[in-house]
Amino acid sequence: MIQVLAAVTLTLTSTNFTSGGTLPKSAEYNQYGCTGNNTPPKLVWSGAPAATKSFALTMHDPDAKAPGGWWHWVVFNIPGSRASLDTSAESTVISWVEGTTSFKTRGYGGPCPPPGTPHHYDFTLYALDVTTIPGANGDTTGPDLVAAMQGHVVAKATLTGMYGR
Repeated sequence: MIQVLAAVTLTLTSTNFTSGGTLPKSAEYNQYGCTGNNTPPKLVWSGAPAATKSFALTMHDPDAKAPGGWWHWVVFNIPGSRASLDTSAESTVISWVEGTTSFKTRGYGGPCPPPGTPHHYDFTLYALDVTTIPGANGDTTGPDLVAAMQGHVVAKATLTGMYGR
């Protein structure tokens, strides 16, 4: 469990879905029987505390049958001056690091739940009091990132989307 150092109102929203709403088909993974574009939703945030030096973002499926759920996106060292993440609009110069997902790949891995009940996908944004997370690199997994952020989280916000097949 991540302990937040300060109580502020950090908010996380998306231009592609509402909290509790359905993620767009374009966000769906493009392997294992899933036929989406594997494009992450556009995310926007506000209310970061003044102490914020960087952000980290995770996308996690707590409903997955894998132990500890399924990590779909692990992003960190996002500059503290940013207020959005839109990978479709980014230039070729990326100013953050993407870690390793439960798919064993780096970068975004969209939802691809088994047919049946829709799963919850938690996008959690962490405001951090460090510019870079010591020891974290492209091999860093979701659980590794959560452990490395301990003591550096000044605020966090979660946006949950649903997706089913």
